[in-house]
Amino acid sequence: MILHVLWQVILVGAIDTATVTIGAGNFNRQNCVFYRSVTSWPVPRNGFGVTFHPKAGVKTQRPLLLGIWMNMRERPVVAVLLCAILLLAAGRSADRANPPKLGKVTVAEGPAVLWREPSDIESRDLFYGPGGKSHEPHGDLTFLSEDTTGSSPKFEAVDEEGLHWKVKLGIEAKPETAASRLVWAAGYFANEDYFVREIRVRNLPHLHRGGHYVSAGGLVHDVRLKRHSPNEKKLGIWQWSNNPFHGAREWNGLRALMALLNNWDLKDVNNAIYQTKAAQPEQHYLVSDLGASLGTTYLNRPLKGDLRSYEESKWINTVTADHVDFGVPGQPPVGYIFAVPLLVQRMELVWIGRGVPRADVAWLGHLLARLSSNQIRDAFRASGYSSDEVERFSRVVERRIDEIKRL
Repeated sequence: MILHVLWQVILVGAIDTATVTIGAGNFNRQNCVFYRSVTSWPVPRNGFGVTFHPKAGVKTQRPLLLGIWMNMRERPVVAVLLCAILLLAAGRSADRANPPKLGKVTVAEGPAVLWREPSDIESRDLFYGPGGKSHEPHGDLTFLSEDTTGSSPKFEAVDEEGLHWKVKLGIEAKPETAASRLVWAAGYFANEDYFVREIRVRNLPHLHRGGHYVSAGGLVHDVRLKRHSPNEKKLGIWQWSNNPFHGAREWNGLRALMALLNNWDLKDVNNAIYQTKAAQPEQHYLVSDLGASLGTTYLNRPLKGDLRSYEESKWINTVTADHVDFGVPGQPPVGYIFAVPLLVQRMELVWIGRGVPRADVAWLGHLLARLSSNQIRDAFRASGYSSDEVERFSRVVERRIDEIKRL
């Protein structure tokens, strides 16, 4: 699927069918042909959810027409562009085989855990979320340092009791707070997020990003506060394509849940592993950045948390007897054909929402169906939305839960 968007833009006529050998690192410079392995679709053999034909000239699989076959003699400029993208993709795949080291980290202890049965799901408080009322922020904060990573402005701060908080400003604050509660309600781990309309931050300097959310006296408006628990330490990140839960029902359920929330930003760097400090330590695996939720199904930063986009989006593409193909993460808009690295990066994520076992999707639906209407609305009330927004967001969530429950 790596060039599906490109195929939709470039309409090429009748073409011959020479073979390509990208999987082995070589390709025929005359023509480009893709093959998809139906049996391996849910698992990205090359990082894109596409298995290229392993040996040139051997046609044991039927070619999948993603949009075109290309003859370089007929479309030389476009063909060069396509092959350049393929070479870049192959290079990125090789890089992922040796992920960068995360530096010195705490030694992992205890079992790896992704999900825990929410036996109390009917009574979980989605207004205060996983941290509960006792952990909500109180009083002023003191600025520590600005975090310039990612697309949202944020900084580290400490409260009057010495607890550390990550303060995120901007359009991700509301959707991330709401999404964290729904993820936690389903039994998955989530950060302790709180939405605050206004908080005073002492010693706040001029921020490189997000300064327009700050008013006189160090007042910061419409922020998400993430509590750093003293009882856990971040070990690093985990990969969607390589983790201890790959293929398990809970892992597939998480894929479906990300689709239900329209969380399209499923880069590995947005996942985290936390080491708990307890008599029986565990490694908690979670999606730690949910800020792109509740808007479009595809890369569109200004429409994160956009209600109309969430209401109107098509989140399920197809349903077969065995699998569900979600539209989340969606393919990037056509304009990204000219931003090749970003196009490749985003197309690498598409497989996460494809080929999810139907039984596992239905399992998630039955689990979430145990939430009451008031619980779902509490998740949005806690996130700073208006009464009308709370109702409309909640209706979409309820409708989607019902859709997958009936699979």
